[in-house]
Amino acid sequence: MKLTPFHLAVQVRDITEARDFYGNKLGFPEGRSAEQWIDFNMFGHQLVTHLNPDLGATGKVPSIYNGVDGHGVPVPHFGVIMGFGDWQEFAEQAKDFIDDFIIEPYVRFAGEVGEQGTMFFADPSGNALEFKGFHDIEKELFAK
Repeated sequence: MKLTPFHLAVQVRDITEARDFYGNKLGFPEGRSAEQWIDFNMFGHQLVTHLNPDLGATGKVPSIYNGVDGHGVPVPHFGVIMGFGDWQEFAEQAKDFIDDFIIEPYVRFAGEVGEQGTMFFADPSGNALEFKGFHDIEKELFAK
């Protein structure tokens, strides 16, 4: 499966805070930047954080929540799908710097079609992220 990188821009309340979260904590390499935005390499995809001063020093991007497998999933959200072993390793690392998971790392749809590791957390500005892990991405990602 050959994928083309995507580009996603999200709003943040503080550029320095975004640089620390995405660059230092998540380990995404920084690309170009200016006073009001930063490009990050998110597993080969381009994530851009743009300053929104209207959020204020403690503001958050709003979300709604929809039920999936007994959990309230935040919408909107974005993230990356990886192999299950990589997901397990990333989940362990995330536990070192995420104080409040929206949904703790667990296996969703266990024993069913679509079984996957998943976890949700938010950046300091409230942007929700999901990271998924599949044992065989090509066979399982869109399986019914």
